[in-house]
Amino acid sequence: MLEMKRLVLAITLLFAASVGRADVTVGITKDMPSVAVQTPGGLVEINRIQDTENEIKGEWAKTSRPCPDFCIQPFTPAEGVTTIGELELIAMLQDPEAVVVDSRTSDWFQGGTIPGAVNIPYTFILDQLGQLGCEPDFDGWICDSAKPVALFCNGIWCGQSPTAIRNMIEAGYPADRISYYRGGMQVWRMLGLTVTGED
Repeated sequence: MLEMKRLVLAITLLFAASVGRADVTVGITKDMPSVAVQTPGGLVEINRIQDTENEIKGEWAKTSRPCPDFCIQPFTPAEGVTTIGELELIAMLQDPEAVVVDSRTSDWFQGGTIPGAVNIPYTFILDQLGQLGCEPDFDGWICDSAKPVALFCNGIWCGQSPTAIRNMIEAGYPADRISYYRGGMQVWRMLGLTVTGED
């Protein structure tokens, strides 16, 4: 039954992404004008802004935040973690077994996020490992059934998701089940990709 639901979802997502897309000038890739992802609120189409003159403005256009706290993060926040880009993140958004985690504080999340991401702030990640397939134990967590997860925050200068990742691994989450979308919201917005929940 679960396999049938996945098949129906995949066909629906493929159909939704391909219908009426002849007008797309700015695609995600040459062969992918847009994709649809399942969210708690229903299907959401991820595409890029079609205005070729569009520019990032406001908070997202800043290039030089003071370090600390806004220091450039390492490419890989911990050994065994896979750093990914937008296409890999989109694939995870379409995978019903994977969880994409916006690890920013809720105020940032409420200002707009990647469609399909769940908000688990980095400050609460250790309390929420049950959402990610771990089982509580007297000594912490048993993560034998940990789901594949991808974490992101505001960008390559944001330490929220790297901190969450390191804390997860220390609590027993397998590093090889964790992906890090290093570009975060700044690069997602720079590419003109769909953002949900914006004010």
